[in-house]
Amino acid sequence: MEPYYTGDHVTVYLGDMREILPALEVQADCIVTDPPYGETSLAWDQWPDGWPAITATVAPSMWCFGSMRMFLNHRSDFETAGWKFSQDVVWEKPNGSGFAKDRFRRVHEIASHWYRGEWRNTHHEVPRTAAYPGQKQRDRRTDQPGHTGTIGTYVYKDDGTRLMRSVIRMPSMNGRALHPTEKPVGLLASLIEYACPPGGTVLDPFAGSGSTLDAAQQVGRHAIGIEAYEPYAEAAARRLQQAPLPAT
Repeated sequence: MEPYYTGDHVTVYLGDMREILPALEVQADCIVTDPPYGETSLAWDQWPDGWPAITATVAPSMWCFGSMRMFLNHRSDFETAGWKFSQDVVWEKPNGSGFAKDRFRRVHEIASHWYRGEWRNTHHEVPRTAAYPGQKQRDRRTDQPGHTGTIGTYVYKDDGTRLMRSVIRMPSMNGRALHPTEKPVGLLASLIEYACPPGGTVLDPFAGSGSTLDAAQQVGRHAIGIEAYEPYAEAAARRLQQAPLPAT
């Protein structure tokens, strides 16, 4: 299987992931992807039947972007493949889309996390962010006895950070996007850091213009991408050639 693009930490393949992925015989630490939702008449927006079952054979953890309609319509595709739902994260966009006057203006997108096997064996490390004003706590000391003996003195040290919140506000790509549904690298980096250990491998079977691959490379992970549409695979290759050096 010849790669379309190969870099020091990233490889891109051109073709249908349902054909490419089984032939690669690879194993990844996690998947981060944004599949076609199958909700429009656009040529590229066609739900690839069977893809959740294929990805279940190559990774134990997956972040998947999608609309609520998409997840409800294809819930059985995930469950029969052995994927178990863990949580969801909301990306809040400053400016959304609102073409229907009888609905709220849509300013968010959903990324759901799925895993296989036992949760205790699934890598999950929540990124930390700076505490916002008023959230900081004072050091605490105690010498209170416990029910079964004395608890020694301990000191709580506030390092000024908190667990990242499940609603992430981040600007959309707007005129900078290379793909119509491109996600910000900063958003993708947070999901990758949660689900993939440092030095691990991230897989995106619907790579588009390579934003997931770019994010993985920037946070010190290896990445494999598969894209069916050659113009986007070419855009991903150009992007990755110009991407910053990976974090160390």
